[in-house]
Amino acid sequence: MWQACNTRAVTVNLLKFNYLYSKPNPGRVYMKVSDFIATYVEKKGVKCVFEITGGMITHLVDSFLQKTDIKIITVHHEQAAAFSADACGRVTGIPGVAMATSGPGATNLITGIGSCYFDSSPAVFITGQVNRHEQKGDRQIRQLGFQETDIVSMAQHITKKSYLVREPEEIPGILDEAFALAVEGRPGPVLIDIPMDVQRANIDVPEESAAEPEETILSDELKANLEMVSQAIRESRKPLLLVGRGVRSSFSVKELREFVALTKMPVVTSLLAVDALPFDHPQRVGFIGAYGNRWANMTLGDCDLLLVVGSRLDIRQTGADVKFFENRKIIHVDCERAEINNRVKGCVPVLADVKEFLTGFLSTFKDAEYTVPAEWNKQISELRSQWPDTNEVKANGINPNAFMHKLSRHSPRTTSYTIDVGAHQMWAAQSLELGADQLFITSAGMGAMGYALPAAIGTSFALGNKPVTAIIGDGSMQLNIQELQTVVRNGLPIKIIVMNNRSLGMIRQFQDSYFESRYQSTWWGYTAPDFEKVSIAYGIDAKTIECEDEIEDAAKWLWSEENENRPLLLQVMIDPYTNTYPKIAFGKPLTEMEPFSKPIAMEGT
Repeated sequence: MWQACNTRAVTVNLLKFNYLYSKPNPGRVYMKVSDFIATYVEKKGVKCVFEITGGMITHLVDSFLQKTDIKIITVHHEQAAAFSADACGRVTGIPGVAMATSGPGATNLITGIGSCYFDSSPAVFITGQVNRHEQKGDRQIRQLGFQETDIVSMAQHITKKSYLVREPEEIPGILDEAFALAVEGRPGPVLIDIPMDVQRANIDVPEESAAEPEETILSDELKANLEMVSQAIRESRKPLLLVGRGVRSSFSVKELREFVALTKMPVVTSLLAVDALPFDHPQRVGFIGAYGNRWANMTLGDCDLLLVVGSRLDIRQTGADVKFFENRKIIHVDCERAEINNRVKGCVPVLADVKEFLTGFLSTFKDAEYTVPAEWNKQISELRSQWPDTNEVKANGINPNAFMHKLSRHSPRTTSYTIDVGAHQMWAAQSLELGADQLFITSAGMGAMGYALPAAIGTSFALGNKPVTAIIGDGSMQLNIQELQTVVRNGLPIKIIVMNNRSLGMIRQFQDSYFESRYQSTWWGYTAPDFEKVSIAYGIDAKTIECEDEIEDAAKWLWSEENENRPLLLQVMIDPYTNTYPKIAFGKPLTEMEPFSKPIAMEGT
């Protein structure tokens, strides 16, 4: 009897609540919260939303369907939805949007949220939560409502801000703040957790107000810093520009290329800025870091001025021996004060947004003339000739670096490369020949295997269903392989390259260095399927190649006229013992790289 009465009381309270928030009031405009959210997101320029439906987001999914022209992309794992939103935000600068239901749906987003946070990708994640009367609140219990999970507390350290909506009237203000926060300063993700009873309530629709564009005025501090940078470039005999992700996240590639043309500085890049200059740009030196091009690391080692623009100078870029890295004048431009003089000390700080810095420099010194000593450019050219990337690996069968060169020469029609995590990631960064408008998209800070296929989906949708090439290792492919169905269902022209060395090659190489070649979980106890057969089972035509002389025909097949706008999979068999070289000899300076130099300490990252 008590149960029946209690249930009736809850029902009556819910009816009262819904009446209060849906009662008409003449002269005012009311809207269901989920409808308001959907139409708001559309007004922000979002073209697609990635999701897996569940009970606590059914109102939202239905509202996006009925009230907007936004394309709803149903994937097969929430992690894939998050990675797709990550890539979409990187490409467009408009926050990518992914939704998930409460409990496992929300927690499955976490890795993708972290990827956005560490790699500066703007995104808004919307999770459904159980009704407010089903939440445990301050009760000393683990859970009250089915799938009730405190996703806000879990996500707060990997978001710019996480919100738990408590009242329907909070929604307009939270949405305004969330979308602004995702793109301002250093971009990143926000999360909004919305109880189901809030989603179905009605709210007053606030009047829209147009934001006044802010005029950019250079501060006296920045003007002085610009003068200091200009003078340092003029005085340097061996200047070098290091470009990081900040150039892409601030959408300043055009300004960067103008800056490079003006100053004539040679340019090295971090992993996330490989696409900052096209491969054939005369001032492009290469990719630096733990697995960087050997000649690029040696160039960095010998420069007397290093201008760092939008890079964190993390351990994968500098190596463990930061004293060696500091042995030159370093000017560090970053929008976050804490990133400057963090690991690498003695940097001259320039606290500024990358776009603000570049546009300020270009406007101030547009008529200036800069020269770089011919001897410095000659030295760089000689280093590149002395240490070609295709000679670093002694491969039986297909040389992965040679493959990357040949693939990219046949792929001018791809808009982007999405790269997964592992040995193939480094081969791609070392050797892909990127065109002027081609993007290089990968998970760097989080280093999440399984990233590339969902990222290719997000990128293709962001660019209007245009061709994207995903380069994936066999281990990474098995983490989100289910998204082949998303590719097929949506007819996306994604070219999937599986670099299959039948092992987890980067860690297998680590085991050679530090564990006497005990290959547990990389070669022993690990297997991979025939991805050609898997692909065909999903309805995607596929081929496998094993020899160097098959590469040309395979690349032509990928981009033939009949195949250009179709998804295809190419499985590239790589010898399991093919190492990733060059690789920094851990504990030694960045210029001392394996296999010619040996590490003096075990890698901690």
